[in-house]
Amino acid sequence: MLSKASSLWYVDASDPLAVLRTHRDPDADAALALARQLYPDRDVVPIMIGTLGGCAGPDLEEVYIGCFPGVTVLCAAEAALIRPTALPELLIRPLASEQTYLISFDAAHGWGAFAHWERGEFRRSFSSTRVNILEDEGLPDVWERPYWAGEHPVRWRAGQLPDPQSLPFDPPDFADAANNEWLGFHYRAPAPEGALGPGDISVCGFTLYPKGRTPDPAAPEREPGVEPEPRRGLFRWLRKHDRVS
Repeated sequence: MLSKASSLWYVDASDPLAVLRTHRDPDADAALALARQLYPDRDVVPIMIGTLGGCAGPDLEEVYIGCFPGVTVLCAAEAALIRPTALPELLIRPLASEQTYLISFDAAHGWGAFAHWERGEFRRSFSSTRVNILEDEGLPDVWERPYWAGEHPVRWRAGQLPDPQSLPFDPPDFADAANNEWLGFHYRAPAPEGALGPGDISVCGFTLYPKGRTPDPAAPEREPGVEPEPRRGLFRWLRKHDRVS
C-alpha cells in the first residue's frame, strides 16, 4: 500500500489497463524526450528503471516517466497540488492526449486529490484533507457516490477521536478510487491475485540538474593501449542490472 503519490496520466487508449498489462517495458527514448520537453531549463540525466511501487511520489529533483502505446504516466512533485486546477498548462496536455488524469495523495497528512481534463478542457477536480475541502470543481462523477454516501469511512486508529466535521471518506482512498476508475488499478488497496499493481508498472527515472551543472561521472581507469568499449545507452544497461520496485 503506497502512502504517497503525485502522478499525471496522459491517455489515448480506450483500455489503459490492457495496455499496462501487455506492455511491461516503457519506451526509454520517448520518456527522455518528454522529460526534456517538460524541463527545458534543466539537465535531464537518466538514473534507473523503477516501478510505480517505489517511484510514484518523487522528490523535487527527480521525475519518473513510463511511456506505453496510448498511455503515458508522469510522476513528478509538480502534480502534488492542493488545488489541481492550478496545474500548469504545459503539464495538462503535453502530448495532445484525449484524457489527462491527475492522482495525488499523502496518507501521512490525510490528503488526496484528483482531476480530469478531456482534450485539454477541464472536467472535474477535488482536493481535501480529512476535515477541509480545498477544491471541489466540476460535476462529480457517478463513481464518487458511494464515498459521499459514507460507504468508505475513515479507518480510525484505536483510541483516536475523529473530528466531528470529518468527511465521510479518507481522501487518499478517494483519490485512489479515481485512479482505479480511470486507469483500472489501485495504488493503495491490496491487489487481488493476478491483478495489476503499481509494482508491475515500470517507469524511467531521471534526475533534474540546473542547466550546465550536471556532475561529471568519474572517468574509468583503463590499461594503456586498450581502447575503451563503445558507450551503450544507460537505460539498456539499467534494464538488466538496476530495476527497482
